[in-house]
Amino acid sequence: MKRRDIIRKVGAVSLGLASTSLAEVHSAPQHPLNKSGKINCDIVVVGGGTAGVIAAIQAARLGKNTILIESGSQLGGTMTTGGVSFPGLFHAWGKQIIGGIGWELVSECVSLNGDKLPDFSVIPDNTTIRHWRHQIAINSSLYTLIAEEKCLQAGVKVRYYESPASISFKRNNWLVKTVGKGTSTEISCNQIIDCTGNACITAMAGFEVLREDETQPGSLIFSLDGYEYDDLDLIKIPFKYHNLLRQQMLTRSLSENTPNNFPSTVPYNYVYVPSADSTTSVTHTEANIYGRNELLKIIRELRSYPGCENIRISNLKSETAIRETYRILGLYTVTREDYIEGVDFEDAISYSFYPVDLHREGKKIHQEYLKEGVVGKIPLRSLIPKGSKNLMVAGRCLSSDRMANSALRVQASCMGMGQAAAVTASLAIELNTSPEKVPINKIHAELRNQGAIVPA
Repeated sequence: MKRRDIIRKVGAVSLGLASTSLAEVHSAPQHPLNKSGKINCDIVVVGGGTAGVIAAIQAARLGKNTILIESGSQLGGTMTTGGVSFPGLFHAWGKQIIGGIGWELVSECVSLNGDKLPDFSVIPDNTTIRHWRHQIAINSSLYTLIAEEKCLQAGVKVRYYESPASISFKRNNWLVKTVGKGTSTEISCNQIIDCTGNACITAMAGFEVLREDETQPGSLIFSLDGYEYDDLDLIKIPFKYHNLLRQQMLTRSLSENTPNNFPSTVPYNYVYVPSADSTTSVTHTEANIYGRNELLKIIRELRSYPGCENIRISNLKSETAIRETYRILGLYTVTREDYIEGVDFEDAISYSFYPVDLHREGKKIHQEYLKEGVVGKIPLRSLIPKGSKNLMVAGRCLSSDRMANSALRVQASCMGMGQAAAVTASLAIELNTSPEKVPINKIHAELRNQGAIVPA
């Protein structure tokens, strides 16, 4: 064999090509980039966060062909990716006010993790209430698994890494064009439920959305270890870091003997991210980068103080948790007065119980507690964009003023909205109508059939 032939053969072997012909290489599967397709379904839920998961499960359990579009890699949103893994509030004044699918998932997560529910019969004095004592601490990683399992069991078709690029309404149906990793898809459906938290779908469809000039900061949530809090000489550490090192209610709840002892699976330190906005990839990127940079500065400074030399991050959430962006202009706008007075709406579809809770950078949180016996209510009209057909929202982007929204945005309330929206959308399909025309008595009856708690 000639030297040139030997070199050629050895080179081919080293590249793993000695036994592969040119024809075999050419017949290999083509890269899937830009592969497109068309799909038909009954209901599309956009956003796999707190409200979207519940909406998708409910729609599928009612026999509707349901697609759940989620731009990220897992379900749960603020509760999992954002790290606010203490969903509340499901109870008010010693009585459960939100049940259904949300409660099913949360209680199963608590049980499977070996945790205990708080004692909801304990009603703190309203002037000194610590509402977080009735929060339910969950293992967020476990919740992600359970949420996905429940979706698949119900028959939901989950599409991760995908986002709507455009939507249009034709012949009483929606056409949703999406883009994802290596895919572009056209989805035709009868009903859409916007659970993006930012009213993105509503805005894309051309309906009016609202936003404040100044929005609440977001939170990048983390936890620390590598030090002993009780051994620290706090005189030598700036006061601004004392709560952070205490990790607030997380590490102190055991010694305070509170009804709910937050387990180590719940980090509760956070860096405020001013005007955090998850509406676009650009604004969400800016929020995440700002929070991470600030946390890095904090870690470097903390390690310069006695007792903190070995401090380290033990848990860091991958995204900034967002409190406030856009809201829809709905058929009805829930006001602060409506909420704190517990107005009885004829079309109320779910309860909500949380103090008005407005976070402000550099200022004390503005809170207003509901009076004893009062529970807020959510009307169906606040979930329907004004002028729309076959479109609903669920979650923090419901039609509400800023103060009411600061209370309505919490997880249990969003779960209740998600289930109600899915029931309404499903009935709209069966009745061949739009959500605003579905009789409220039929919605209430089906919600009760599905285990939800309906405002009396």
